[in-house]
Amino acid sequence: MFHRLWFCLWHLVGVFSDDKLKTVIVMEDDSFTLNSDLTEMRDDDQIHWRFGKYLLAEINKRTDSMTVYDDVLDGRFRNRLKLNNQTGSLTITNIKMKHGGFYTVENLNTSVIFMLIVYDEVTSVSVKEGDSVTLNSDLTEIMDDDQILWLFGSENTIIAEINLINDSICDDVLDGRFRDRLKLDNQTGSLTITNITTQHTGAYILINGAKPSLKAFRVSVYYSVHCCDSVEAVIRLVLSALVGVAAAAAVIVLVYDIRSKRAEQDF
Repeated sequence: MFHRLWFCLWHLVGVFSDDKLKTVIVMEDDSFTLNSDLTEMRDDDQIHWRFGKYLLAEINKRTDSMTVYDDVLDGRFRNRLKLNNQTGSLTITNIKMKHGGFYTVENLNTSVIFMLIVYDEVTSVSVKEGDSVTLNSDLTEIMDDDQILWLFGSENTIIAEINLINDSICDDVLDGRFRDRLKLDNQTGSLTITNITTQHTGAYILINGAKPSLKAFRVSVYYSVHCCDSVEAVIRLVLSALVGVAAAAAVIVLVYDIRSKRAEQDF
């Protein structure tokens, strides 16, 4: 059953262009809003939110009612649901692993399915601007049934993938910030970012569609000026020394000149 669910998840992740299937990846303890895609509910609109088969929340504009059922499933959603009366969007706060799964929003005209994936471990990576960094998949070798997907940022933008057919780099996304900077190891699925800049700071998610596995990385990029500061310090020290020598020489000359004039007067 779990593998079948993961197979569905893989296809949901791969179909971002389908407005009726959306994948959301959230870190545990964060909050997230599942959008109804309505800018404003009309007087005759009705919204129903479900988690699996369980009704979580509903709005009925005809009767001017709004209800949240956060006691379902042994109260796992208790005090965690916020329903927007204007748009019908649903916010889940302080998300836990048990909140992962399928959510459906239904109104009079359409329905949208969300697959909420919750992860609880993040590997922090710090790298100097201009350097390269490799995000390791922890795979020694990709098997024939492995399907690797790399996502970036809060919008879960696909930047690289390996599947049964081929491997590909999607470096033209996000205004080309990754262009010519990504290297995908087709043996292990690890991803290398070269000549990294602060634009590449953020969350990276690795999903293996053939196995129930997900890895998350938080990459931070810092600008190092230690080398330049050291050189500058040395230059300042040398200049200070030179200025000191010049000042001392000037004092010696001045003293010598004064003594010479006094000697002439005495003579």
